Amino acid sequence: MERVKGRTALVTGAADGLGAAIAARLVAEGARIGIIDRSAEAIDKARQTPELRDAVFIAGDLTDGDDIARMMGAFAAKGMIFDILVNNAGGSLHTPKAFLEESDEDWERVMALNVTAAVRVSRHVLPGMIKTGFGRVINLGSKAGRYGSLFTGANYVAAKGAIQSMTLQMAQEFGPHGITCNAVCPGAILTPRVERLLSERMSPEERQKAVEAIPVRRNGRVEDVAAAVAFFAADEAGFITGQLMDVNGGQGMAS
Repeated sequence: MERVKGRTALVTGAADGLGAAIAARLVAEGARIGIIDRSAEAIDKARQTPELRDAVFIAGDLTDGDDIARMMGAFAAKGMIFDILVNNAGGSLHTPKAFLEESDEDWERVMALNVTAAVRVSRHVLPGMIKTGFGRVINLGSKAGRYGSLFTGANYVAAKGAIQSMTLQMAQEFGPHGITCNAVCPGAILTPRVERLLSERMSPEERQKAVEAIPVRRNGRVEDVAAAVAFFAADEAGFITGQLMDVNGGQGMAS
């Protein structure tokens, strides 16, 4: 399928892991891709992959508003006006799980990467979408922000909850401009980073019990989330906005 053929998409934090899988899926669906990532090493590796060899990569710090402005200016100089925005960058940054062990800095760092970065990037992208009368904004939430977390802390849970709530408000505000805003809320997707965190914070027995509590009896894969993002990005999803799609194998459900 080429459901986003002719579209241009920006995916943040996408040189590896979940973001790279999302970007690769959008490429397979026909999109031109811009990628922001802070790791020059990860970008160099991603450039060697067949799926992302034609992507436009720009390295920078998504927690720095001035650097975001620089990166967005660089995309504009390349003639890239984005129809699709995937606010993927985020994470718990290995901050403590226990609420009373989380410092002010732990909260500020996690909020800056997960929430403020998405706000700033969206501010740069949305005016172009308004001008063309078309846009797809897909924010990456989390099962943690919907139902709590077994292995991350309150700062990450609160950050993802904020992203999910912001998605609903954005959907109301930008719908009249032809822009949909939705969130994909993954469970534990076994990227290398999540694998490390799980191994540090859960015993093998606890991990097995967690998998057995998932109705489909497996952990998530990056391809599961990429498929959900591709659906929201497609023209055929134009009457779907303000939705939080759980991609967690049924581990968390809501009516």
